[in-house]
Amino acid sequence: MRGRYANLRRIESLDPVVDHHEIYRISSGLEFPWDYQRSLEFALFRTYCVPSISALLDATGEFARRPQRRYDDTALLMAELAEHGYDSPRGRASLRVVNRMHARYRIDNADMLYVLTTFIYDPIDWITAYGWRPLSDHERLAAFHFYRAVGTRMGITDIPEDYDEFRAFKADYERTHFVYSDTNHRVGVHTRELLCSWYPRPFAPLVRLAVHGLITPQMRAAFGFPAAPAWLTRLEHGALRARSAAVRLLPPRRVSRLANDAKNRTYPGYPEGYEPGDLGAPEPQDLDPGWLRPSR
Repeated sequence: MRGRYANLRRIESLDPVVDHHEIYRISSGLEFPWDYQRSLEFALFRTYCVPSISALLDATGEFARRPQRRYDDTALLMAELAEHGYDSPRGRASLRVVNRMHARYRIDNADMLYVLTTFIYDPIDWITAYGWRPLSDHERLAAFHFYRAVGTRMGITDIPEDYDEFRAFKADYERTHFVYSDTNHRVGVHTRELLCSWYPRPFAPLVRLAVHGLITPQMRAAFGFPAAPAWLTRLEHGALRARSAAVRLLPPRRVSRLANDAKNRTYPGYPEGYEPGDLGAPEPQDLDPGWLRPSR
């Protein structure tokens, strides 16, 4: 098993502050690519439990009309940042797309801060529960410093400088902002049905129940979703832990699955033939001007 931990030994030789991008790239692209992908899907799902966030997404209509494209845009832009770094040419191009889309709308800084926390702590919590090995302190701190740098480049202000302080902000924010709203429900249904669409149609009822089993009771209440049967929830958690035991026996990954994974459904073959600037939502049409940021 010595070779299985070669990437971890490389991570442990680096500084989680100075080398945060390199550590995050190894952790997310080589050590836990599947876990990061799944956890970030549910991290985004979690943000839709906040009525001020879901109301804007519902107003744009993008999740009703083009949920797969919105998912692929977010996944690919974040993968570009993780693979190439936020100050690389492709990273800067990705951030320009992200900032251009956000600049259109009136978005509260606290909501932006909260979304940023989910990219840091939701994967950490997922891998703590289901990863083939525990994350090291270097990996947790590197994720914090990586997304703190990304958030600064997105114009987000008041980002805490301390790992535990930012996690406490996340917990407090969820306690006070996770409440049911109709827009939560609509955006949650669109997202859940997107996940169902990835499987043969006859499996859709089971996938819906599986999604309900993997989200927290707090999230289910905010979406207005019913609980999954207890036996199914136990089966899901057991299957994820069994997967981690099997992955532990595999050799270390040598090729990153971040921006080199072309299995998205909207941009076949990405990144061949595409640039980060080709991604992103179109200009909003027929949107209530109250959602738009005044032009300068």
